[in-house]
Amino acid sequence: MTGSGSMEIISRRIQEKHPGTKVYNVNRFESWSSLETMWHQVLEIGQDVANISSHYPEGINLIGYSQGGLVARGIVQTFPNVSVSTFISLSSPQGGQYGAGFLHVVFPGLVKESAYELFYSRVGQHTSVGNYWKDPYHQTLYEEYSVYLPYINNHILSAKSNDFKNNLLNLKRLVLIGGPDDQVITPWQSSQFGYYGMNETVIEMHEQDIYMSDRIGLRALDESGRLHIVTVPGINHFDWHMNVSIVDDYLLPYLD
Repeated sequence: MTGSGSMEIISRRIQEKHPGTKVYNVNRFESWSSLETMWHQVLEIGQDVANISSHYPEGINLIGYSQGGLVARGIVQTFPNVSVSTFISLSSPQGGQYGAGFLHVVFPGLVKESAYELFYSRVGQHTSVGNYWKDPYHQTLYEEYSVYLPYINNHILSAKSNDFKNNLLNLKRLVLIGGPDDQVITPWQSSQFGYYGMNETVIEMHEQDIYMSDRIGLRALDESGRLHIVTVPGINHFDWHMNVSIVDDYLLPYLD
């Protein structure tokens, strides 16, 4: 849950290394407002991105960090008029979240084992975190209540399912960055579409149904050389976007 201010290091470094590149840092849903529902954020920020994209029909590059990467994917999948060449997801819970450490500021006393009681309710779905909370022990409730993640993952099919997949397949590059020392995204492999099986054993992306059944186009992107999985050890969640060497080594090579 970060705001545009914390993305300034990435923004400045891109401009230093690529003089003349126009970088837009979308300034919405900072601090507490990051708890607004995911669909609300997708539609609001998506409109900003669509306005920017309209000036660059050849395609823009989109970088989303943490929850912002999951919002950004929603934008890519939802807005057919947004032309994105490269989408970089920087330590984002693309596969879901089942760890409550970072929530104590907002929900004191919340523990992951019982968080489903809050998040899998109508009230809980009015929070962004509730929209991608994925408790491996309460899959039925997740499917019943969650209004965001199971839909953009085409785990639950909808009238939008074909669009969600086709729009993602328009990417020239999808870059999924994460690492084992993140300590917030749980499991950390969620940043690369891995996730827990029934007993909290991690099943990595290639063994997940979303990949094997190619529900949103991950396998097609992979088989056409457009999916890049980047694992970086030694980086805490709150350092990804503050670390110039991350920008230089893992973002800029995909922005050329």
